[in-house]
Amino acid sequence: MSVKISTKEKFSVVQPDMAVLSDNLTDDLINTCLSCLDKVPKNVVLNLESIASLSDTSATRIMELQQKFYENNASFVICCVQEAVEEQLDKLELLEIMNTTPTESEAWDIVQMEEIERELLDSDDVEFEQNN
Repeated sequence: MSVKISTKEKFSVVQPDMAVLSDNLTDDLINTCLSCLDKVPKNVVLNLESIASLSDTSATRIMELQQKFYENNASFVICCVQEAVEEQLDKLELLEIMNTTPTESEAWDIVQMEEIERELLDSDDVEFEQNN
């Protein structure tokens, strides 16, 4: 599977280079994304601009991947979703629970806001523990 990975200050952009995301290729994509959890930065923006279709199983597994990132205090934002893929995600009732944006720039903004939110929540916990 051909995947382009660009590392920025707060996140990595993972961009598969194929038109159809099959179940087998989804395994590779998930492993690529999960490897980012072991690195700094561990946040991922998944750019799907080249994906014209994906299987229902692939869609569900990407949603589960997103949840895995949030369980590990990392952001996972999907951007540049083609209209046909967006319609499929909506039909599967996944679109409203997935963190998607129209552009990569907006995905960057979400990652940065979530990073600030986590920093604030972490600092609140420290202050609370110090006051007790």
